[in-house]
Amino acid sequence: MTATTGLDLTPYTGTYTIDPAHTQIGFVARHAMVTKVRGAFDDFDGTVTFDAADPAATAVRVTIQAAGINTRNEQRDAHLRSNDFLAMEEHPQITFVSTGFRMTGDESFDLTGDLTIKGVTNTITIPFTFEGASADPFGNTRLGFEGSVAINRKDYGVTWNAALETGGFLVSDKIVLEFEVSAIKNA
Repeated sequence: MTATTGLDLTPYTGTYTIDPAHTQIGFVARHAMVTKVRGAFDDFDGTVTFDAADPAATAVRVTIQAAGINTRNEQRDAHLRSNDFLAMEEHPQITFVSTGFRMTGDESFDLTGDLTIKGVTNTITIPFTFEGASADPFGNTRLGFEGSVAINRKDYGVTWNAALETGGFLVSDKIVLEFEVSAIKNA
C-alpha cells in the first residue's frame, strides 16, 4: 500500500520510542450512570516503526503495567488492580501489538491491532489524527498523534459490577480508551 494522501510521509520514516513523559494513555468509564470517571496508566513503554514507502508495514507495540493505573483515588485504584477488574497479580501487563495501518486522510489513519487485557486478546481499530512533527530543544524529532476507541470491558473478562437501587449498574460496560502520543525518533 502506498500513501494516497497529499501529506509527504517520507521524512517520518524510522523507528520511534513513545515518550512516557509527554504521552497520555487514558480511559473514561461512566460511574453510577450519572458521571464519568477518567483515569490513566502512568507506567508504559512502546515503539513505532514507520516506512513511508510501505505504510501498511507500520509496527506499533505498547506495553502497559496494570499497576500504573491512576484515577486519583487510591481506594478505587486498588479495586481496579484487584481480581474484580484487571487481576494485576496474574496479568501484570496490558499490551497492544499492531496488525494493520491504513491512511484515511491527509492527517488521519486507522491503526488495527491486538489488545490484550486480563489475558484476553481482541482485535480493535483505533482512528488516529496526526498532530504534527517538530524538533524539540534537544534536537529530537517528535511526532504527535491523538486517537480514541470505545471497547466493551466484558469482552476482556472484566465483568465485576454492582446493581444500583435506582436501576442500572455502578460501572459502564463501555470504556473509552484515549491516546495522546508523543514519539521520539531513534538515532
